Amino acid sequence: MTPVSYARAGSTAEALQQIAGGDHRLLGGGTNLVDLMRKGVEHPRALVDVSGLPGLIEESADAGLMIGAAARNSAVAAHPLVRTRYPMLSRAILAGASAQIRNMATTGGNLLQRTRCMYFADAAASRCNKRVPGSGCDAIGGFTRYHAILGASEACVATHPSDMAVALAALDARVHIAGAGGGVRVVPVTEFHRLPGDRPDVETLLEPGEMIVAVALPPSDVAARSTYRKVRDRASYAFALVSVAAGLTLDGDRVADVRIALGGVAHKPWRALRAEAALRGGPASAEAFASAAAAELADAVPLADNGFKIELARRTLVALLSELSGSVA
Repeated sequence: MTPVSYARAGSTAEALQQIAGGDHRLLGGGTNLVDLMRKGVEHPRALVDVSGLPGLIEESADAGLMIGAAARNSAVAAHPLVRTRYPMLSRAILAGASAQIRNMATTGGNLLQRTRCMYFADAAASRCNKRVPGSGCDAIGGFTRYHAILGASEACVATHPSDMAVALAALDARVHIAGAGGGVRVVPVTEFHRLPGDRPDVETLLEPGEMIVAVALPPSDVAARSTYRKVRDRASYAFALVSVAAGLTLDGDRVADVRIALGGVAHKPWRALRAEAALRGGPASAEAFASAAAAELADAVPLADNGFKIELARRTLVALLSELSGSVA
């Protein structure tokens, strides 16, 4: 057993001081990190507990919303401003994990959970480039039902597990990151997570010694008319085979604006920019929705067991946009 030291941070500045240098990991709700430690996948030497930092959820200066990194998932989902202005986010959070986990999990921790598959978790018997760079990927050629169809590489085909992050991608959220120098940089959540390339072990743009302090949601008319749909093998406590976060505004029978992100299909939440571009200004019809979905999925590369995801993603997207527009899929 690897010895682990523990310290509790009383402020962001204290947390940044404690993680400067060395093998320190931030501990929020611990719903992912502690689980991976128990499985022998993660081996941090020191944990810095940030669960006691303020998890504020409040209106920002531009009338958007600022969500503290320590805000619990259940608190975000239940917040009146989230439910009324950003309903897709509330529904995405409620689709994830279990009530007990949502009560512990934090906003920052959700964004930083590991992109993973069953082979990643099998430290004793499987090769995984995310655990040991250059060791190989047993998922490729293995059981691939849950794996990526977009943006994968020869090094990794795992999919990002978060539901919340899919909604945040569709909402143009911004991640506020504090560093040891005292400054805060802001990164679009669509750029925060990386595609695997040849370094799938590097999953985000977070640098050593940095920590997420908040997530900002801009004001948005599209967000107010939005929802989230998750398709999975079990009714609860299962990762998405495919999920869709979508928001839509109409000008008569035409699409005035639209935001779409897909989950369960890539190494990161997948912003459907092609589909959005195809839809803006066009008819709000099932035919147009299907054409836009086909454009977004044109570069999909299925593996042996997951070719069904292409059609499943197309149908789920068409059904969700039809629901939002009031048309019939």
